[in-house]
Amino acid sequence: MASNPKHDEDDTTGRFAYEGLDRVLHEKARLGIMTSLITKADGLLFGELKDLCALTDGNLSRHIDVLSDAGMVRVWKGYEGRRPQTLVQITADGRKHFLAYLAELERVLKDVQLRDTAEGTNKQARLPPGFVPVEE
Repeated sequence: MASNPKHDEDDTTGRFAYEGLDRVLHEKARLGIMTSLITKADGLLFGELKDLCALTDGNLSRHIDVLSDAGMVRVWKGYEGRRPQTLVQITADGRKHFLAYLAELERVLKDVQLRDTAEGTNKQARLPPGFVPVEE
């Protein structure tokens, strides 16, 4: 995993901004769709994606449109007998973009693990003198 040149270890400005977490992918349904598609080079039929991601027809269709508009998936229309079929495939750019997104998520996990290990899992937060909890 390559480090982000924008964020040196000594420079804390924007350290946890995680610019690589793209809003197109950082949505539960689209994350599931892309994860399903990256494992199937030949693509998946609409019904298969619907079942794998537990989405309704309308919801899946909308998320596919977003991913297609972003150039991450390609949609094919055809027929099986007389029944219309929709096949969805991840594009080369979509694969590249998704893998970069996953690398950014790995960076998030690494940051959490480093902080948790350095500070100790069960340590109480240290507050400056005079701080009290806010009443809700």
